[in-house]
Amino acid sequence: MQVGITLPSMTGGLDRAALLAWLAIADSGPFSTVAAGERVGYHTLEMMNVLAAAASVTERVGLMATVSVLPMHSAVHVAKQAATIDVISGGRFTLGVGVGGREEDYRLYGAPFARRHAKLDEQIEQVRATWAGTPPVVDTHAVGPQPVQAHGRTVGPRILSASMGPKGMARAARWADGLAGFDLTADPAGIAAAARAFEAAWDAAGRTGKPFLQSSAWFALGPGAPDTVAAYVREYLTIYGGGFADQLAAAQPLVTAAAIALVLQAAADAGIDEFLLVATDADVDDARRAADAVASWH
Repeated sequence: MQVGITLPSMTGGLDRAALLAWLAIADSGPFSTVAAGERVGYHTLEMMNVLAAAASVTERVGLMATVSVLPMHSAVHVAKQAATIDVISGGRFTLGVGVGGREEDYRLYGAPFARRHAKLDEQIEQVRATWAGTPPVVDTHAVGPQPVQAHGRTVGPRILSASMGPKGMARAARWADGLAGFDLTADPAGIAAAARAFEAAWDAAGRTGKPFLQSSAWFALGPGAPDTVAAYVREYLTIYGGGFADQLAAAQPLVTAAAIALVLQAAADAGIDEFLLVATDADVDDARRAADAVASWH
């Protein structure tokens, strides 16, 4: 199993120096992917800009959007952004997509929250058609650039779905290349259950081959790690209610290298292809500690 790391672009503490240091560690270390997430009404750096910057200063490590809330955006614009990062990186980009869970973000972008699941299905077709060179509007030019990658007969980067429930997985299994999963408490049973559910949806959709299975969870390491990850999770989830946020903040296990090793092994045993450690602190020492933990597990 490969192990990637999500940049601390949602912590509010990631400046230029820290970003470059995190990327240098990721590119030279044991990580397979560096990722960044999307949230609008928050102190985040903008996801696609972060990934474009990462593409320009790394050589080896993969890059992933975790995830683009596609129904908030123009599908053509996201297709162009993704293709551009794929070109800049020399074919190292993966596009994670989902519908998100924050109506506020949709309102901030002036996008309708209703019908977002059906819109996502339609947008994936448009993204792939754009990558293949089909003009998105009649009597217009094609929208480039052409991506570097092709998966099978499909032009463009791999697309992973952040679907979590059975209905979402059933829809995504028709068009996704795999699952961009997240477990809120890094629970091995939950990680395995999500993988099996997506495989079942894949088979039910009549897909051949095997889906790419990814999972992820929050972590912090070093002095004060339990407090660090708890504070991050509490702030990040407060939008869903203080009680829910407090409950999950107190249930975060990935605060030691030993705990990370246990979850990584459980995920590998469950058939996960890649696990992402999601940073909750911009401290560069956490990137080094995570790299050491992953190297020791490997």
